[in-house]
Amino acid sequence: MNQVNETSAKLESDFFRSLSRLAEHYKIEPFAKSDNYKFPYNINLAISDIKGKLKKNVLNFHSLRFKKENDKFYVVSEERCDTGATLFYIPVIPLFRMLNDKKRKKTAHLLLSVFSYLYHIADIPYYRQEGSYLYYEYEILKDWIMDDPYEDEEDNRVSEIEIAEWVGDKIEQKIYNRENLTFFDQRIAHFDAKDDFDTNCLILAQKTLAIYREYPDASIFRNASSMFDEDEEYLEDQIIPMEKYISFYADNKGWLAETVFESVNNQFQEYSETQEPALIQCFDGQKNETKDLAFEERLFELLHDLTDLIYDYRQLSDEKQ
Repeated sequence: MNQVNETSAKLESDFFRSLSRLAEHYKIEPFAKSDNYKFPYNINLAISDIKGKLKKNVLNFHSLRFKKENDKFYVVSEERCDTGATLFYIPVIPLFRMLNDKKRKKTAHLLLSVFSYLYHIADIPYYRQEGSYLYYEYEILKDWIMDDPYEDEEDNRVSEIEIAEWVGDKIEQKIYNRENLTFFDQRIAHFDAKDDFDTNCLILAQKTLAIYREYPDASIFRNASSMFDEDEEYLEDQIIPMEKYISFYADNKGWLAETVFESVNNQFQEYSETQEPALIQCFDGQKNETKDLAFEERLFELLHDLTDLIYDYRQLSDEKQ
């Protein structure tokens, strides 16, 4: 047997051995080898077959590739949370208003516990922290307005920024208090929902507490996909980091919100990829950990629900006025 045939035979043998490990890991039926299909056609068929099964059976399946390392050949799978090009920005000004709304004060305390969990445990960036992406964005807008020769004392844009800073600092002081986590379950147990909005806030708080108990130390960034390519080059100009599209921010209404969104979206159009929670499993004979992206899926769903509730509260507040 010549060297080419030896290499082909080893590649084929390594591939099907690795594929068997993958099938066992994901609990799916392995590709049935047949003498009717010779190398490399049998490998192409096997890859097509296993990809179809992974798409059908693995919620977050993203890709499958074949890797050579030294003299070893094996398959590598990747699972990813599809964030759908969404900005997961959580406004804090509506919570501040809710805390000063007599009818919603207890509801607001429920959400304080939710915000505190997201701040301390899930590790969501806060826009008043220097070094955070949105802190920088707000500072740029502030400098731009202050340098505007047409700016005057009646400029509402200045007022919006001042409110965003002041309220942001106040809410951060409140959610920084870990008693919000200590008394989380008590607030839920003693909460008496008065209407549909209260009920939905209670359900959200219960979901949050369940995630907190099941994953007491889990950060949203724990499985963030790599920002480096295979040559260890940092791709900061090509990939949107997670901390840029997940954050607390001031508000989702008004000139400031619209300008921040416009600025962020314009910047993101320059990128070709998005960093997302991901799991990469190498089926090279080493033991693979039993891991999944269930926490991340649940947390992103929670952030969707939370921003929907805040929008509902704004609607209710506007109707009262």
